[in-house]
Amino acid sequence: MFTILFYLYGTFKNNIKINGWSLSTEAIYFTIYNMVVGQIGLVLGLFFFVLIFVLFIYIFFSNLVGLIPYNFATTSHLISTLSMSSSIWFGVTIIGLVLHALKFFTVFCPDGTPLVLVPLLALIELISYIGKGLSLGIRLGANLISGHLLLLILVGFGYLGLTATLGIRLTGGSTAIILITAISGLELAIAGIQSYVYSILSSSYIKDSVSLH
Repeated sequence: MFTILFYLYGTFKNNIKINGWSLSTEAIYFTIYNMVVGQIGLVLGLFFFVLIFVLFIYIFFSNLVGLIPYNFATTSHLISTLSMSSSIWFGVTIIGLVLHALKFFTVFCPDGTPLVLVPLLALIELISYIGKGLSLGIRLGANLISGHLLLLILVGFGYLGLTATLGIRLTGGSTAIILITAISGLELAIAGIQSYVYSILSSSYIKDSVSLH
């Protein structure tokens, strides 16, 4: 609902008068568009653009909502992020098999590999390929979990400092509040960065599956 309202307000009545809100919606749109086209190509990039755009928006706003006190961030839970990443992994694999059939399995054996090393390299490439689906979700969840835990620890120190003696309030409590403010700003940046990283890696996996690179 927040995402829909964000874009409805940015394009309200198709007003041609530019404002900060409409510029932000266009900036997000064209950033993801250029990234997808640059990664996958123009024709196939347009085909997969909606998927990557929805992924970015969902992760981005979920990360932001998670920074609101007493709220819940779905992207900070590994069951959620691993479900998304494994779905992308299965989808990418199916796309590769549909487009290239048995030729798809050549991604597990690089060109020019000596015949003796083929079984070992194929096993390593297979493990690496499976690891993509896990690492994509773990990276997102771990970054958000660590940020939230750090904020929780600092808030605890800040509360103890503000309820202690006057000297500790002026030093420990004030320092904790300054750190909380700084970390909160960092978490806002991480919300956008992790969304972009997740989207660009998803685009990269799609490109590898489509072009067998």
